[in-house]
Amino acid sequence: LRPGRDGFGNAVTMLYAEGPVDGIEITVKGEVLTSHSDGVLHGVHETLPPALFLRSTEATVLDTAIAKFAANAAEGARDRIGALHRLNRAFHKRFVFDAGRPEPGRTAAAAFRMDSATPRDMAQMFAVAARSLGAPARYVSGYHHNDHEVVHLPTPHGWAEAFVDGLGWVGFDPCTGMSPEEHYVRVAMALDAAGAAPVAGSRLGEGGEELDVDVVVQRED
Repeated sequence: LRPGRDGFGNAVTMLYAEGPVDGIEITVKGEVLTSHSDGVLHGVHETLPPALFLRSTEATVLDTAIAKFAANAAEGARDRIGALHRLNRAFHKRFVFDAGRPEPGRTAAAAFRMDSATPRDMAQMFAVAARSLGAPARYVSGYHHNDHEVVHLPTPHGWAEAFVDGLGWVGFDPCTGMSPEEHYVRVAMALDAAGAAPVAGSRLGEGGEELDVDVVVQRED
């Protein structure tokens, strides 16, 4: 195992396995203390300028339909934070929440043409929309716990953060239409979901591969 940092400053651990390999199981456990900050990010050392997060990727290319949706949602807002909150609520109302596994490779533009959306889809669409309004935005991967004692999930959660002058980075979760609070555990961030994936890898040789994820989130009083 080799610990380090990626280009966005996320903590990563590299695992190298010599083949042939039939399977690799990764088990990660942890206890996290969270707090409520109205979605405003605190205590994170930023290594990159906010303007970098105006960039698009293959998954988050600026889309005309999303840009129009963003402009309509933000109309009448007095400031940037108000516009972003309106945009967050608009996405929440526009799509039916899909708790299943996201379709691999689906772009924000493709997801916008559908009636339902996964957390990954929602967050990537929000990032595209926010950037179209001139706000730096990024994808965040992590975990979300609701009021149930134990939560079993087929995939990690995803939401977005946008930069607001005077506040810094502020979180927005289109799945709820609100900002993240103490029920959220932030893991990584990037320009899109692929860059912030909790587990990613590559291989050499023939054969196939399949990734199965089981997430358990439990609140401890």
